[in-house]
Amino acid sequence: MKKIVIFLGNEILLGLLITVLSIFTAVSSYQSSLAGGEQNDAEIKGMQALNDGNAEYLTENQNIGQDYNYYDNWYINETERPDVAEYYQFNFSQQLQDAIARDPNVVWDDQYYQEMSATSTELFDASEAYFTLGSEFNAKSDWLQLVLTIMAVGLAFAGWASINKEESNLRAFFALLSIIMLILGVIYYFSTPVVVPF
Repeated sequence: MKKIVIFLGNEILLGLLITVLSIFTAVSSYQSSLAGGEQNDAEIKGMQALNDGNAEYLTENQNIGQDYNYYDNWYINETERPDVAEYYQFNFSQQLQDAIARDPNVVWDDQYYQEMSATSTELFDASEAYFTLGSEFNAKSDWLQLVLTIMAVGLAFAGWASINKEESNLRAFFALLSIIMLILGVIYYFSTPVVVPF
């Protein structure tokens, strides 16, 4: 037992503990800060894609409404005033022309709406992906903050150990707690969630 107390109270061991715990504390803090920055960046991009998607969605709805209007006027004038009908037909969107070519009896099929809303759908999907990425970076940052806290507690224990006399049981006890915190912190550090940005 006395050998353990002497080993734990050793100045070199305490110096090594303080050094390693300090390095892990600094690295965890730095990486947590980087993850927080990546989270912020992803959330800004997500908000930008969401705003762009909303703007595109409104434009696409206007285009669909315009197609409805052109198609109705074309249909009304098709037999009695073909020259007027031709004007409206000329203004059909490419998507409406393709829908009529697919099936003139259906026209407003799912494919038409999917094609008309392709840009906003893509932007909404990108927005969701960015927000998911931001959430993952937030989880990583939180995890690294936990590592930072564990390492800081271990550092405090090492500091308390160093101010006691070398043969003191209290010094050995604080050194042991510091080692436990270091081991726990290292385990948590190496199990930090990995986030793959796109």
